[in-house]
Amino acid sequence: MTRWDIHPAGVYGVLSRTGTAAKDMSDAGSAMQGNLEEAASAAGTLTSQYGPYTSTVGLVGSALGQFAEHWGRDLLYIAERTSKSLDGADEATRFYLAGSLEQAENAQREAAKEPKVDMPGAGETGRHAEGK
Repeated sequence: MTRWDIHPAGVYGVLSRTGTAAKDMSDAGSAMQGNLEEAASAAGTLTSQYGPYTSTVGLVGSALGQFAEHWGRDLLYIAERTSKSLDGADEATRFYLAGSLEQAENAQREAAKEPKVDMPGAGETGRHAEGK
């Protein structure tokens, strides 16, 4: 069994600061997603000059889309990993304070498990969960 010697006030101070940083990171990720879409849209399209006159995403827009697709899984993984870690530390500390060391150990073990990340609409598990 794990030995426990923690200072709950210190844990909650770290959780509070880390939660604030995680929120800022989440807000930045959301803004980046919107900015990438806007930039891809504003980058223009390629149009065939020989008919039928159809337009496709231009080179810059395509590159931005590939960037978002490639790094999106990693960013979601970071968000899930952070959330599990914060929640697990909070839960384990609450069990510790209640004197339930076995439940605290279980909460710690669950928080350490690898998160499964599914991309919205893609139905794929993220590269970290698959070992990619």
